[in-house]
Amino acid sequence: MCNVFGCLLIGGIRLSPDADASQAIKEARRRLRGVHLLSEGMRLSIYKKSVDARDSARVRLVYTVAARGEIPKSLPDGLDGITRLVEEMPLPVFGALPLSARPIVVGSGPCGLFCALLLAEHGYRPILLERGGDVLERRAAYRYFVKTGDLDAECNVQFGVGGAGTFSDGKLVTRIKDPFGAYILKTFVRFGAPEEILSLAKPHIGTDILGDVVSNILNEIVRLGGEIYTRTKLLDIRFGAGRMTSVITTRGEMKAGALVLAIGHSARDTYEMLFSHDFAVEAKAFSVGMRIEHLQEDVDRAMYGSYAGHPALGHAEYTLATNTKTRGVYTFCMCPGGEVMAAASEEGGVAVNGMSYHARDGKNANSAVLATVFREDYGNTPRDAIAFQRKIEQAAYFAGGGNYRAPIVTVGDFLKGEAKTEPSRVLPTYGEGRVTVASPDTYLPKVYTDVIRRALSDFGRRLHGFDAPDALLTGAETRTSAPLRILRTDERTAIGYDNVYPAGEGAGYAGGITSAAVDGVRTALAIMAKYKPLGNL
Repeated sequence: MCNVFGCLLIGGIRLSPDADASQAIKEARRRLRGVHLLSEGMRLSIYKKSVDARDSARVRLVYTVAARGEIPKSLPDGLDGITRLVEEMPLPVFGALPLSARPIVVGSGPCGLFCALLLAEHGYRPILLERGGDVLERRAAYRYFVKTGDLDAECNVQFGVGGAGTFSDGKLVTRIKDPFGAYILKTFVRFGAPEEILSLAKPHIGTDILGDVVSNILNEIVRLGGEIYTRTKLLDIRFGAGRMTSVITTRGEMKAGALVLAIGHSARDTYEMLFSHDFAVEAKAFSVGMRIEHLQEDVDRAMYGSYAGHPALGHAEYTLATNTKTRGVYTFCMCPGGEVMAAASEEGGVAVNGMSYHARDGKNANSAVLATVFREDYGNTPRDAIAFQRKIEQAAYFAGGGNYRAPIVTVGDFLKGEAKTEPSRVLPTYGEGRVTVASPDTYLPKVYTDVIRRALSDFGRRLHGFDAPDALLTGAETRTSAPLRILRTDERTAIGYDNVYPAGEGAGYAGGITSAAVDGVRTALAIMAKYKPLGNL
């Protein structure tokens, strides 16, 4: 049998948290030897590590080991837990068409960043436009907003260098099985993320580190000939002979040979501009709800039992979902040891998000608890979808008493249909305590509060204490994903515009940092496949 150099993955190796990782290597070696796949000189290392806490009395670490060396070109059937590793590097194929001007990427979230980085690395000298400020400006603007209630609508949790993900847990977990996933993680490490993200099944960078990683990527884009313009908002797009020719920005008009719209899910004014140009856009389902907070030590104890606090485990994370008779309810973006963020980006609306620092050493855990919003709930048009989100945020602003105070309620009161108990054991982390006790029924339609009530009781049966009376709910969570999709062709261009590329979460094609970054990479590859690198343009 012909052999090639490659990599095998040996998965499902379950060990006690007290066991050393070397035991996982030893077990992988034994399995490979048993099926005659252990070759001379093969190097074995930990590829992924996860925690199985489905039974708190029998918590286990689950390892996947990578074995690199000579392996058969075709593997025999029936190998238990042994598979071939499939990873790819983005290798461009260059097109022959000349660009009429430099490519412009709008938005510096993970999609825009990775798209611009790859273009810069291959001689396309992209211009990256970001409506918000740099990382330091964003941090200062957020601190000022939390302290005073004075919102900068162009520089906040949603807008600015790094996108909304910069003020999150920096989660790199993704449901997509894309071969570029490993490249995304390795690129983050290359620019300053901790190496542990390469082997954790649920990798995260942390808000405190991610901002510096983003800044390092931007510096590299500039070093390679790209340009970065912060505090520069896209206002309009100009067309000629059916093609995009330039963009109008707050800095004036800029010519563009290709335009990437990596605008993020909160750029509602940009969506409106695209509607005016008759871009093909469709509404889609999304979710709304609240953030729930527990003491992290309670979550650790509920999931890890006697292993709670074990150094090999870290803090516990959960993912819960249930299907009611009418719609799904699920937890999302769980932030161990984190805090609830003031995530508004429009005047007169309250929106929340969650974040953690890398150490995840805060007292509270939080996650979103969300109910599905179907298109027929709001009118089935993109404008109706945005109006639906906005109406909830404005109602939450009113329920909180104005000045961006957030409405909170204890789970005990919520389940009883009341709102009168002040927080006690679990204290709110939103906005340094700028909260008001108010019922979610005042800002969320009844159809969603009803199903969330039923789901909380179900979640409490599956994770002890999830529906504890003193747990807190803070609202409103409305920005989990884009409420619409900008339709594109197989070549990734907007329908009817052959040099405009909608991409990432804001265009409706991703759901998180890693998937958005992958979409940015694939968009850059599509541009390079069509156009040749720039000369002296």
